[in-house]
Amino acid sequence: MLKQLSLVLLTSLLPLSPCAAGTFRAGAASADITPAKGVLLDGPISKNGPVTGVHDRLHARALVLDDGKTRLGIVICDACMIGRDVFDQARLLISKQSAINPKFILMAATHTHAAVRATHIGTGKLDNAYHQQLARGIATAVLAAEKNLAPAQLGHGSFQKPELIACRRFLCKPGTVDPNPFGERGERIKSVSGRSSGVIKPAGPVDPQFSILSLQHADGSPLAVLGNFSVHYCGGYQRGLVSADYFGHYAAALEAELTTGKERPPFVGIMSNGTSGNTGAIRKDGKKYEPFEWIKVSGRLLAAETIKTIETIEHRADISLQVLQSELVLGVRKPDAKRIKWAQGVLAKPGVKQTHNWTTVYANETLHLSRYPDQKSIILQAIRLGDIAIAAAPCEVFAETGLAIKGRSPFLKTFTIELANGYGGYLPSPEQHKLGGYETWPARSSFLELEAEPKIQQAMVNLLKQLTMPKKNNGK
Repeated sequence: MLKQLSLVLLTSLLPLSPCAAGTFRAGAASADITPAKGVLLDGPISKNGPVTGVHDRLHARALVLDDGKTRLGIVICDACMIGRDVFDQARLLISKQSAINPKFILMAATHTHAAVRATHIGTGKLDNAYHQQLARGIATAVLAAEKNLAPAQLGHGSFQKPELIACRRFLCKPGTVDPNPFGERGERIKSVSGRSSGVIKPAGPVDPQFSILSLQHADGSPLAVLGNFSVHYCGGYQRGLVSADYFGHYAAALEAELTTGKERPPFVGIMSNGTSGNTGAIRKDGKKYEPFEWIKVSGRLLAAETIKTIETIEHRADISLQVLQSELVLGVRKPDAKRIKWAQGVLAKPGVKQTHNWTTVYANETLHLSRYPDQKSIILQAIRLGDIAIAAAPCEVFAETGLAIKGRSPFLKTFTIELANGYGGYLPSPEQHKLGGYETWPARSSFLELEAEPKIQQAMVNLLKQLTMPKKNNGK
């Protein structure tokens, strides 16, 4: 019987360094997490081969915040996805040197597709070594950010960018969608690696809101910025070259414009992924771009809009902090005996032409899923920064779920960070599962039970509702 584990209101168990109660402080730092040549870039479905070079380096970018009673961390990594075991190892390393309760740290991947899928898809020595390197890099960033704690003030703002975002799942007329990789007909969705002659409309909404957390030193000089946007990624790479995608170029563009002065640690720009499981790449403006060029252009565009917005934000020093966390046990969509027999038959005939280009890939994925446990436990978090709420889930969350969480949150200022504290695959709603499409096909990229979305959404809303509304500057 599936169950939600009891909610735990977490309080810092380790002694904090001296800080007067009610004094808000913040620190930021980054650490290099670029993989070596030869580390595999393959995903469950996409097969990108090994790292052959570096276009731009990858980083773990961290914030540490402290209100005198609670200390928490947020660290965003230039990675496609990161398994819970890597994050757990980073927490263990942090706990040996830090005053932060390890459960008070939100860790997430950006979802750049030009970086490692750190979920043990690659199993060679270099791949395993990179998992360890990644955990150390995350810990290094958090520990450095903690050392940089200084009196600070926090503000929130947002702007809309609907022209950059679109749903990649399209509802189609019955009978017009080609068979899926399993040879099945009857799906209604054209999505990744899907074809149809009868597209009707996008199958779901998108969230065009770009959210901003702006941190300043007590004198108003910039300290760090965390941006959040619900676009899957940008793309336009060259095979084998590592890149942080527009997430990293957004951060770099901010860092080029916002400086703290020589007497302080460097300003840190950060970009997290919102709820982009059903969205495509950042939409181009109709121009032709060389490889990696559009990620720079779009990153700078969003950074410029961010800086403009920050000028209108009220920053406050009377910030209190809170973290809530729960674990949710969910079923796994394991293949039945018939599906396993199908997969074995496909793989026994490697030269035979299949009905779908990815049939062999999904046959392999079927066997991988057959070895999964029957259930998976995932971490959900809710963080309050004054009257701002952040929800965090490990899945590739659809925009419709993110919008529902915003709408049901008691806080007017709410956004979600996906791919946080582990990897739970795509999160279609039961209705989207019925329609089919790439994001629903069982694989290591989509393995949770059909009812996972409403259970995660409700658990996430429960966490948000149990956060303590601050007395000042209340939400709705």
